[in-house]
Amino acid sequence: MNQLEPQYSGLLDVGDHTIHWEYFGDRDREAVCLLNGLAMHTKAWYGFLPQLLDDYDVLLYDYPGQGESSKEDVPYSIPLFADYLARIMDLNEVDKVHLMGISYGGFVALDFARLYRERLHTLVLSGIILSHEKLFQMYQEISLRFYRSTPEVFDLYTHYMYEKIFGEPFVSKLTDEQLDAMRQRFYDRYVDLRHCLIRLTEAQDPFFAALDGSLQQYRSVKVPTLVVAGEQDRAIPLWAQRKLCDIFTNSRWELLPGSGHVVYLERPDLFFPLLKRFMKAKSVEF
Repeated sequence: MNQLEPQYSGLLDVGDHTIHWEYFGDRDREAVCLLNGLAMHTKAWYGFLPQLLDDYDVLLYDYPGQGESSKEDVPYSIPLFADYLARIMDLNEVDKVHLMGISYGGFVALDFARLYRERLHTLVLSGIILSHEKLFQMYQEISLRFYRSTPEVFDLYTHYMYEKIFGEPFVSKLTDEQLDAMRQRFYDRYVDLRHCLIRLTEAQDPFFAALDGSLQQYRSVKVPTLVVAGEQDRAIPLWAQRKLCDIFTNSRWELLPGSGHVVYLERPDLFFPLLKRFMKAKSVEF
């Protein structure tokens, strides 16, 4: 099988939005869904798919404002992002899924677990919180100021962002030219679509506004849950991520050394073997 070409793909029409999805595999094995971070898209996962496709099918999709999904300047909804996944699973006759949410994708994973817990084999969360934290609110507010600014100030944001999200070992291996190329790709993708970043970020407000009322639903999720944190994560501090294990009682904490916020990218040598051992066991005892 050509691992860089999905066997199935399509567009899900959901009213205001059209959602692009891709399915790798013949629909005869358990499926893993990798949920995008804020500024990701399905193609960003392609380089890592060979580490999963020997044992699992893989499902990917773009939220509104990402990749090949529509990009209308209208409000976005994290619970609806979770609902889109359930509908895409139905289209592909997937009853249950192994779900991995990194960073922003963790919000979607959390709400999918809350709303569709019976459709999960396992849940993996990384670089995310499920508690009210003033530092996170400040981080969100300054990000929005950058997104709403001029292109010149938005260019400055790319330097702030890459200084914030990566750990020292990863950055130290990159040349200045490689870092500049990464910043430029991000800038080119979003400079004229900054409303997408704004709408995605603003969708976090109702998520947190509803948190206290929904907390018991999150606590009721008993599916095996793995919380994977980067030892050098400065975007979402470890003390804040660790609170997830107090909410999800059937959970396990794993700390990846030498990694910042983007664990799958910075330490794929540790992240994907860990992910596969957990999914195979379907238990926090592995």
